[in-house]
Amino acid sequence: MRVVELTAETWPLLEELFGPNGAQSGCWCTWFLQTNAQMRDNGSAGNKELLRARVRSEAPVGLIAVDDDERPVGWVAVAPRLSYSRLARTKVAAPVDDDLTDVWSVVCFFIHRTARRQGLGAVLLEHAVRFAREHGARSVEGYPVDTGGGKKGSGDLYHGTLSMFTDAGFDVVERRGTNRALVRLVP
Repeated sequence: MRVVELTAETWPLLEELFGPNGAQSGCWCTWFLQTNAQMRDNGSAGNKELLRARVRSEAPVGLIAVDDDERPVGWVAVAPRLSYSRLARTKVAAPVDDDLTDVWSVVCFFIHRTARRQGLGAVLLEHAVRFAREHGARSVEGYPVDTGGGKKGSGDLYHGTLSMFTDAGFDVVERRGTNRALVRLVP
């Protein structure tokens, strides 16, 4: 298993991983980059092009896990918090302090169905923290789901689980409702 940055060269790996549906209902991991109206108006093809344009601009976007057979099996979106406009408008991710300089966010995971329940999310999270630190992150945030020890469907877990983040050394900064939290790690 290796983990690589999403770049113009590795873009075909993401296309293969996300498939024709663009991961989750044509999102192409752009939910946090735009408004509901923009998501709706863009559709799957527009969302794909939005992400591809960010990759072409060489902005940090995320990482892809590739198995020993060179097949993409997982994805984590990690970038500076300020690049995700939706985070400023959602209660779950509302900032707890005013200084967001050099704060990075881990907002999304996508694990291929054949690679689930093998700890790949934790591996991707570890690499995301390292990637953020290498790019100057002062801290890394996540907005995971607290499963309460129960099982959830993959559509509910794209933020990652609270236990995965706390096991990786993240601290719970604030509970956000009954099953969500804002977590932070100072790498």
